[in-house]
Amino acid sequence: MEQKFNKFTIIATIYIVLLIISNLMATKMVTFLGLILPAAVIAYPFNFLLGDVLTEVYGFKTAKKVVWLAFFANALVVIWTYIGIYMPYPVFWTGQTHYAFIFGLVPRIVLGSFIAYLVGENINVWVMEKLKAYTGNKLWIRTIGSSAVGQILDTMIFITIAFYGTMPNTVLITMIITQYLFKVACEAFLGTPLAYAVVKWAKDEVIN
Repeated sequence: MEQKFNKFTIIATIYIVLLIISNLMATKMVTFLGLILPAAVIAYPFNFLLGDVLTEVYGFKTAKKVVWLAFFANALVVIWTYIGIYMPYPVFWTGQTHYAFIFGLVPRIVLGSFIAYLVGENINVWVMEKLKAYTGNKLWIRTIGSSAVGQILDTMIFITIAFYGTMPNTVLITMIITQYLFKVACEAFLGTPLAYAVVKWAKDEVIN
């Protein structure tokens, strides 16, 4: 029997792809209002948003399964892109240095991301589920509250593992603080309104 391509599949797929995008973008540093941040800061907060949606609509156990599936998908990206660095290439190809620079950094970044992600995202969906019993229809409390808690550990672990020793410690600490505040602000002012819309969109299918 042909299986229905449902909204859960769409949300879970976007969640996984966004995490892969975030890990690749983190190899680049950007400046924002004079602050130094990984470029992934514009994509990663949406992972927490979709994690909230998965928990809210499909429950903690299902959300946790998607978290682990995304972990596995990123492991595959690391393995194959890293193997690609050491594969022989023709003399006319001039992109080896650039390829090696980007994907050579990815294992360390992904290691930091994996550990931070498993700690932060699991805490995020757990807090989201626990708050559900006390906040009723106040989804915004759950999305902002769970992200505020989960992002603390996520940001500290990721920045420390991915970038320690590559920059002064004062810059590292500043990055942790500014990235955390940026992520929570994104969740509060952009992620939460989107979460309401996506939750409503997904629940229509669950109800129907």
